[in-house]
Amino acid sequence: MAKTRVKKETEASRYAKALADAKSVVFADLSALKVADSTELRRKSRAERVTVVAAKKTLLKRALKDAGLADVTDVKALPGSVFMLLGEGDEVAPAKVLETFRKTNEKVAVLGGLLEAKWMSGTQVKALASLPSKEQLLGQLLGTLNAPINGFVRVLDGVPTGLVRVLNGIKDAKAA
Repeated sequence: MAKTRVKKETEASRYAKALADAKSVVFADLSALKVADSTELRRKSRAERVTVVAAKKTLLKRALKDAGLADVTDVKALPGSVFMLLGEGDEVAPAKVLETFRKTNEKVAVLGGLLEAKWMSGTQVKALASLPSKEQLLGQLLGTLNAPINGFVRVLDGVPTGLVRVLNGIKDAKAA
């Protein structure tokens, strides 16, 4: 059954809203996957707050224009079927999910992505996937900021401990 113009416009506006709300987007060609593999990818994606959407190129082109991203790339030039992985939480999550999935399914092709309304090539998406997540980076930063304080506390604790050891040594020497 052919889609009516109204349905197409509704779908394009839904894509545009999803693109505008997403922190990052990865475009991939998942057409070579079996249904079970595609279902597995969607399940893993949901766990990471990433939504997988199959998009028709003409509607996606219109959605990019509506979202103010028309000059990003020529969607028609992308090979194969286009699937969007939309990240709601972490900016790196869609790239990480896809790259982790690609380790067991080489049939998946990374076409590119969007980060802060800028186009990324497939190789840039793969590089983004190798970055630590936001939570990991914050943890590393807090550890780095906390290290000098911990060192200072250990030094301050060492002075009384050393004094107690010296006094115990004197006491033991006098007792012997």
